[in-house]
Amino acid sequence: MILLYNPPSSANRKPVLPMSLLALGALLEGEEDYAILDGNLLDDPLALLDRTVRESGARVLGVTVMPGPQLQHAVPLCRLLKAAHPELTIVWGGYFPSQHYDACLRAGIVDYVVRGHGERTFKGLVDALLAGEDPGSLPGLAYRLPGSGEIVTTGVAALPRPEELPGWPYHRVDVARYARPTFMGRRTLAHHSSYGCPFRCNFCAVVNLAGGQWAAQSARRTAAATRRLVEDWGADAVEFYDNNFFVSEARTAEFAERIVDLGIHWWGEARIDTLMGYDDRTWELMRASGLKMVFLGAESGSDETLRRMNKGGKAAAGEALEIARRMAHYGIVPEMSFMLGNPPEPEDDARRTMAFIREVKRINPATEIILYLNTPVPPATSDTGDRPGPDGFRFPETLEEWTSPEWTEFSQRRDPKTPWLGDSLRGQVRDFQQVLNAYYPTSTDPRLTGARRWIPRALAGWRYHLRAYRFPLELRLLNRVLAYQRPETSGF
Repeated sequence: MILLYNPPSSANRKPVLPMSLLALGALLEGEEDYAILDGNLLDDPLALLDRTVRESGARVLGVTVMPGPQLQHAVPLCRLLKAAHPELTIVWGGYFPSQHYDACLRAGIVDYVVRGHGERTFKGLVDALLAGEDPGSLPGLAYRLPGSGEIVTTGVAALPRPEELPGWPYHRVDVARYARPTFMGRRTLAHHSSYGCPFRCNFCAVVNLAGGQWAAQSARRTAAATRRLVEDWGADAVEFYDNNFFVSEARTAEFAERIVDLGIHWWGEARIDTLMGYDDRTWELMRASGLKMVFLGAESGSDETLRRMNKGGKAAAGEALEIARRMAHYGIVPEMSFMLGNPPEPEDDARRTMAFIREVKRINPATEIILYLNTPVPPATSDTGDRPGPDGFRFPETLEEWTSPEWTEFSQRRDPKTPWLGDSLRGQVRDFQQVLNAYYPTSTDPRLTGARRWIPRALAGWRYHLRAYRFPLELRLLNRVLAYQRPETSGF
């Protein structure tokens, strides 16, 4: 028996289909006895896992781990399971262990780490373990050498071609439980149709896993998967969790044309310069197919900062203003993320970008704004604290440090305690965000209607127009009363 486990992602976030585990299960289907367990839907995950291991004799537990809440949950859970079942082989995969495999393996609770998009690596590992063979030569693996305990890795798994992978075994999960109301529809489900991104932005963890490559399902197959979510489980909206859904205009146009008759809404992630290159016919097709919102990494209001970020392509701050105009014309909402406080002049960078955000909102008030503080990403050649970052900054070297409240906040880019971001700057950004969010309430929270929408806007009006952002105590109090939730913390 093979167990595949998805730790809870957040207490505030509605659960999304465990797509990484469905992708693993697709390769095990028909060959191995396995079960998918989602901690987001379980009252006591540890008790269930412990009982399942005892009753089924499970030999391998695969755990997908993102930094932040999932890591906080996975560490104590796996520590207790390992103590109770020392013969159980625990395998971690996902963004965190792919980059910090040495910290995971040194903790003594993880036997193997699958690095990168490792569906085929995990399948090969399972086959080797069950056959009593040495899996050490598999690409995309990290483990401790028997005897010496030395940690070795065979690198990051090669990017698979989604078109060549089998379809997901939806019958292994209760898909209906994942349909949830969002601003897009009453029954929103998720899909993942491509891997990687052809760009190498130096703040993005995808670069270390994909190496500037992109591989996708065909438009035909992606449309078929979407149609199944609609016809089998009543989805009226679909989120695509691809790192960069819109890389190929031809694929996007064909996909949109194939789903026009479904009458749904959908969401995905894109590059601004990529979408600016789309022709009017493609935009018309996207609108007709129900494209509701697109997540765009605008990042900064400074061309120089974008160059330092290695955004590549035709990335320029001015294009964010142009895409805001264009999307207003087609009635598609831009959801723009910005990273504030970038070195070498973090305060000047933050002020410039906050002023730029005001211009975006002037052009297209419907634009959703998501703010992050500058947070380093570990380079591919230095997975934890082995090499200092800017200003001597170092990453934690143990899982205990990574699961502390401070580093959990860091992992979610909310309040990183980096040397170049002082308390004053962090406070300025928080205050600006508070005023901005009150004056322009998000459209992604269906509860914000009527008075819950116009009261915060009225209270924040004078502050926004006078740029009096500091110490918005009345808005903080109102925020608590309304239980205001932003999409970056609660999902749609």
